Amino acid sequence: MATATPLQMQDAVSQFLATPRKLLIDGRWVAASSGKTFDSIDPATGEVLARVAEGDKADIDAAVKAARRAFESGPWAKMSASERGRIMWKIADLLEQHTEEFAELETLDNGKPISVSRVADVPLAVDLFRYMAGWATKIEGSTIPISGPFFAYTRREPIGVVGQIIPWNFPLLMAAWKLGPALATGCTVILKPAEQTPLSALRLGELAMEAGLPPGVLNIVTGFGETAGAALAAHPDVDKIAFTGSTEVGKLIVHAAAGNLKKVTLELGGKSPNIVFDDADVNKATAGAANAIFFNHGQCCCAGSRLFIEDKIFDKVVEGVSESAKKIRVGPGMNTDTQMGPLVSEEQFRRVCGYMEAGLSEGAKAVVGGKKVGNRGYFVEPTVLVNTNPKMKVVQEEIFGPVVTAMPFKSVDEIAAEANNTSYGLAAGIWTKDIGKAHSLANKLKAGTVWINCYNVFDAAMPFGGYKQSGWGREMGKEALELYTETKAVCVKIN
Repeated sequence: MATATPLQMQDAVSQFLATPRKLLIDGRWVAASSGKTFDSIDPATGEVLARVAEGDKADIDAAVKAARRAFESGPWAKMSASERGRIMWKIADLLEQHTEEFAELETLDNGKPISVSRVADVPLAVDLFRYMAGWATKIEGSTIPISGPFFAYTRREPIGVVGQIIPWNFPLLMAAWKLGPALATGCTVILKPAEQTPLSALRLGELAMEAGLPPGVLNIVTGFGETAGAALAAHPDVDKIAFTGSTEVGKLIVHAAAGNLKKVTLELGGKSPNIVFDDADVNKATAGAANAIFFNHGQCCCAGSRLFIEDKIFDKVVEGVSESAKKIRVGPGMNTDTQMGPLVSEEQFRRVCGYMEAGLSEGAKAVVGGKKVGNRGYFVEPTVLVNTNPKMKVVQEEIFGPVVTAMPFKSVDEIAAEANNTSYGLAAGIWTKDIGKAHSLANKLKAGTVWINCYNVFDAAMPFGGYKQSGWGREMGKEALELYTETKAVCVKIN
């Protein structure tokens, strides 16, 4: 357990936490219509961080009305693409200016190390807004040569009012991933943050207002998935729902959206294979395999949680990953030397511990880890399991914690089938010096992202999403923009 002196939080963060947080609806901060609030919990201590308005169906209704009004007749509807881009760029500038504040909020609310929040979560969110701001003026249609005396062209128009439901593992970054393409295309938004981590989204809402975003363009309704989230997914005046979270909840979103056949994009779970061949640079592959599963406490939908190692180097790689796990300093995220913080909530803590217990009871062996850490907060040990097989729960189901199952394989033909032996298809990793073999295997893997001799590389320009039950559509890149627009064909007789 890391024992460094905790970082002294900024005065701005202390003041933000001390003030009851409200909903952002139509450009104003308002209490929930029910008057209810809920607690945002510090996962490092289990203590209350802040009190947050508990929105429900009535608040979603009000937010949708505001978003519809803003989309149809507000300043946003008349604003040029260039003006939209300038506001988005201003949001990025303000976010960058408040990097330390957002890093602290993210660390306190989610539990991740402050060192990670500073260099990953906040800068990547800034970059996403800037990237998408540049696209605002480049969403174009095309002319189409058709038979007869006609002039035909297409327009790319904003899809309309969008409901966006984001997860708790990268709260600020996921808000950016969702808001960027929606704002660039001219949509209006109702954002529902995860109830476990609402704080950075609420602070981002303040910056969006400061940057000049007109009232109603961005509405933020905090609350629970069963009430606020469900109402948003089913709302008949929402044109699109975008969700990031578990596959189980994603299926519920699809059913809820069927009422008015609203468009749906889903970024869901994963059980990603990370494949190490015996001709790989073993030191780099071992470090990469550890990063693939232990980054963000394993709370990544694309975590390399199934580690496949060619049998000739199996023991060596397992030993290397296990040694890396032993050296990870686990502790509160605000401690400056912490490398792995707590899991996000008591519910997630119980879930991960339950999976570790299930794996061990089914015959898996923990080379390292397998237990909780301490008696305060939601900490677990980085864990490496061996003696596993494809039928075990720990191999088949998404754990969403720092737990990897290591399994040997003998040939490239064998591993392609085994890597695809899952209902998920979000990401995969390949480690080899044989680039031909790497490309050949990448072609066979059913995954939305394949990293070769690297892992967890993200860029605002590179699309991210999954095959199979890992989702529909893509985040980031040009592909994301296309999912927030409708194509209209126009045909004119010219003589």
